[in-house]
Amino acid sequence: MINEQIKDREVRVVGADGEQLGIMSSREALKLAQEAELDLVKIAPTAKPPVCKIIDYGKYRYEQIRKEKEAKKKQRIVEVKEIRLSPNIEENDLNTKVNAARKFIAKGNKVKITLRFRGREMAHMQKSKHILDDFAEQLSDIAAVEKAPKVEGRSISMVLTEKK
Repeated sequence: MINEQIKDREVRVVGADGEQLGIMSSREALKLAQEAELDLVKIAPTAKPPVCKIIDYGKYRYEQIRKEKEAKKKQRIVEVKEIRLSPNIEENDLNTKVNAARKFIAKGNKVKITLRFRGREMAHMQKSKHILDDFAEQLSDIAAVEKAPKVEGRSISMVLTEKK
């Protein structure tokens, strides 16, 4: 809220250079702002009494937008990459999958390893769990298990993430 939009009876006013001007009526505060050719902006509406600051509103908005853009640049979206395995995977194929997972983790992504079972393989689910354990063991230097292996329908899944 700025200038005439502020309907509060009393407000705490902060000057343009940051000093406290005290508690006064919103009309007096608006008059002070107009004398300085600036705007009266409510910066803490939930405080008792609300805090208003005398500043250039256009410049204030510009600064806020710039801060938001800067924060957006710094934020990073973590993707979850999935690697699918079968219970009768050979050693070299497993090593290829481990190397792919290593690349994903090095880029900062999480990796979901899914061991899928079909038909008669469902009878031997618990015997195949060691494949996921081996996978996690081979990546233990750069990755930690975020979500332990868990049976989900026709598959067992676990999630690996980068070590901090």
